[in-house]
Amino acid sequence: MLYRKMTKTGDELSILGFGCMRLTLKNNRIDEERAARQIRYAIDHGVNYIDTAWPYHEGESEPFVGRALAGGYRERVKLATKLPAWLVQSRADMDRFLDAQLKKLATSRIDYYLVHSINGNTWDRVAALSVADFLDRAQADGRIVNVGFSFHGLREDFKRVVDAYPWKFCQIQYNFLDEENQAGAEGLKYAASKGLGVIVMEPLRGGTLAAVPPPPAIEALWQEAGTRRTPAEWALRWVWNHPEVSVVLSGMSDEAQVKENVKIAEDARPGSLTQAEVNLISRAGKKYREVMKVGCTGCGYCQPCPSGVNIPECFSQFNAFHTFGQKQLAPFLYVVRMGGLMTGSPGYASLCSHCRDCVEKCPQGLEIPELLEQVAKEFESQGLKEREDAVRKMFA
Repeated sequence: MLYRKMTKTGDELSILGFGCMRLTLKNNRIDEERAARQIRYAIDHGVNYIDTAWPYHEGESEPFVGRALAGGYRERVKLATKLPAWLVQSRADMDRFLDAQLKKLATSRIDYYLVHSINGNTWDRVAALSVADFLDRAQADGRIVNVGFSFHGLREDFKRVVDAYPWKFCQIQYNFLDEENQAGAEGLKYAASKGLGVIVMEPLRGGTLAAVPPPPAIEALWQEAGTRRTPAEWALRWVWNHPEVSVVLSGMSDEAQVKENVKIAEDARPGSLTQAEVNLISRAGKKYREVMKVGCTGCGYCQPCPSGVNIPECFSQFNAFHTFGQKQLAPFLYVVRMGGLMTGSPGYASLCSHCRDCVEKCPQGLEIPELLEQVAKEFESQGLKEREDAVRKMFA
């Protein structure tokens, strides 16, 4: 495992961090036995940064992480969680959330505490509620060791937030599709120039960049390379190639992913990609943008939908149909997963009422209602009843 030093904290952090937003599931709940085994395997192989948050897995991620780090594992890692800024209505709420998180995580301190999912508007709102005073006092009394923020917003707002408080670190979305999105490459360099450690989330764009097999046009590009690598390795190495990056979070959800990512992190040094490889990845990014219909990462922040739409799964099948060429499978899986036979209630795109609640929550800034109209047109206009009948027979 390679490590990089955080300028303002002095901590040597593993370049691979374990993100606990997409833990392995069993019956739609965290599979605690497997997920704990995966986290402990990662720690045993050098990972020392564990990231969770209040809303992950509908509030169950933090308590699970507290249990997974029992037996001496807590002392071996730097633990990160986040203040749910969108839920904060008062200065007192901030202490209430933090104290609850300490209890959930069974710890006396949060090593890396972030103000969660900030953009220009949410920062202005929590700043007016005295978040700076909260962070100062929580550091002074030892409940928080290092403070930072995670960001989903415009680049100019990112720079403004960086300059608004003496942060130790920040967390941004960064991958070879997002060089110009949100904070982007410019924001990455700006934060580093101010001495902030930079934690990268979504290095694989919600798993899209790690899909095997990749879209045919992307696979053709990877075949041009002199070195054979998996799609996940190309994407991760691209992020680690940047010296400004401190830690890359990976939302690992099975044993194979953990082992592969740990292995890649053994020698992914800054500047280790050749210029030809960098150029190839740039071409792959351009091709992805051409073939990808919806830039959804599957984070689930848009859920629950008041009308019952399973928004991430709708977009997942839409991308599977258009980006990955699953012309037969995707319409069938759309009915299996959204038809209500497994969950008891349908989650079809056509249920959207255009309330736009999801648009306000989406970190990617997607116009979700308009995109859902496209999904419904693709999957529900023809052949839906026949597919529903086939699925009923299969489940019967």
